[in-house]
Amino acid sequence: MSTVIGYARVSTADQNPESQERELHAYGAARVFVDRGESSRIAHRPQWVACLDYLRPGDTLVVVALDRLAGSEVMAIQTIAELHDRGLNIVSLTEPEIDTTTPMGRALFGFVAVLVQLRVDTIRHNTNRGLANARAQGRVGGRPSVMTPEKLAALRELHAAGQSPSAIAAALGVGRSTVRRVLERLRGPSGE
Repeated sequence: MSTVIGYARVSTADQNPESQERELHAYGAARVFVDRGESSRIAHRPQWVACLDYLRPGDTLVVVALDRLAGSEVMAIQTIAELHDRGLNIVSLTEPEIDTTTPMGRALFGFVAVLVQLRVDTIRHNTNRGLANARAQGRVGGRPSVMTPEKLAALRELHAAGQSPSAIAAALGVGRSTVRRVLERLRGPSGE
């Protein structure tokens, strides 16, 4: 059996969420979760997390406005997509086009989901193009290695002298995992 659950949020502790709660109950919310003094840009708000835990597939989440759920359009779309993936309906009282309980609302959500995927794909494509261009110019991304040519030479000498990776790491001022990674690279794929 599906249930209507409400979620309300106010940004500061001295704001009063009563009007939101009244509207949500008037819509038919059996229970309303309320976050007080929580930013919409924080995904893990205490009552929001409790609300997500309480919701079951087929339930309807109702909010007064989408800005109660998320602090940006991207965050709102991602939140709606995640709720939709869980089999939940979403209704916004002030944005009537956001109502996945209706055919038009589901169609609009599908269109929005396509736009989100297009945005993700475009970002990925542009990132890959940028990385390929940087590689073509001889630049490599990531942090510079802590292993300078001098440290590599010292590592080889200490290793040849029989020092353990821990002792080499301490002597060079680098992590043991760095020393192990370099030693594996030096041994080559055959493990020589």
